[in-house]
Amino acid sequence: MSLLAPEVSYENMPMAPLVGPEAVKQTLEMFLAPATKVLWPVLRQVEVGDMVFNERLDRFKIGEGWLELPIAGVFEVHNGKITLWRDYFDMDTYSTQMAELTK
Repeated sequence: MSLLAPEVSYENMPMAPLVGPEAVKQTLEMFLAPATKVLWPVLRQVEVGDMVFNERLDRFKIGEGWLELPIAGVFEVHNGKITLWRDYFDMDTYSTQMAELTK
């Protein structure tokens, strides 16, 4: 949270953008709450000026299994703070796995 600018825009592309660190925190807590362990392996990453692009696999241990969500992330960084955090993922992939793990 300390790396987010006060005006950060957090955009999970299937959902509406959220503005501000508190909104980001609340959303992350929602995603993280059912997990007992979380891993974010970065598979590829490129930096171009103030932009960082990464491909990662967000992994959440829920119960006895893992929810694995491929993500393409875009970050804009200004003065050492993230001003834009945009993640692209498939909501159906998330929803289907979550339903299986929580039934």
